[in-house]
Amino acid sequence: MTDFKTMWLGKDKGMSDKLKSRLAPKKQLRTRIEQAIRALELQNRKLDVALRSLKEKDKYYYSKVLNALRAHDRNRAILYANELAELRKAIKSISTAKLALEQIALRLSTVKDIGDVMVTISPAMSVVKGVRENITHILPQAENELAEIQDLLTRILVDAGQVAGLNVDFRVANDEAERILREAEAQVEKEMRERLPGIPSIEGVRESESESEFVF
Repeated sequence: MTDFKTMWLGKDKGMSDKLKSRLAPKKQLRTRIEQAIRALELQNRKLDVALRSLKEKDKYYYSKVLNALRAHDRNRAILYANELAELRKAIKSISTAKLALEQIALRLSTVKDIGDVMVTISPAMSVVKGVRENITHILPQAENELAEIQDLLTRILVDAGQVAGLNVDFRVANDEAERILREAEAQVEKEMRERLPGIPSIEGVRESESESEFVF
């Protein structure tokens, strides 16, 4: 049996210290995961602000298309319709990114042990990488923030691998990331069809189209 005096003087770490040394890496990982979740949530709030701005512009250009068509100004209608189409692409990209980041933040919040970390973090890294590639041409200011999140997730994965002695199957992780992004894109496309009025035909416009409502 360990001598109490010896343990107290620090000559023997004792069961308590040994337990703490085993738990310390897991606690550090938990802290980093919480940091990553907060960073993802902050990024999503910024994406939400960008989306609101784009949707206001969408309403503006939609009304401009209608007004130009009513004035029989086809060239101007085409110009505004092209602007509207580009806005819709940006809205789709950012909405998809926001939904995908929400999904991985939710997954990170359910991590319970080292095994969960290995399964969850690697696809999350790939999702952030995909989001970064898809939206930074629209929102250049998001480049550095997404890069920092990606770097944080990489450090978590490396540390978890060292603690658990496990390797990551990146092929499986990438497949999972692609599935998350595809599902997010499909959901966004569905919501846009339901909530945004279609771009009016340049050949003409019905009077009732002026009453279309934006509820996105």
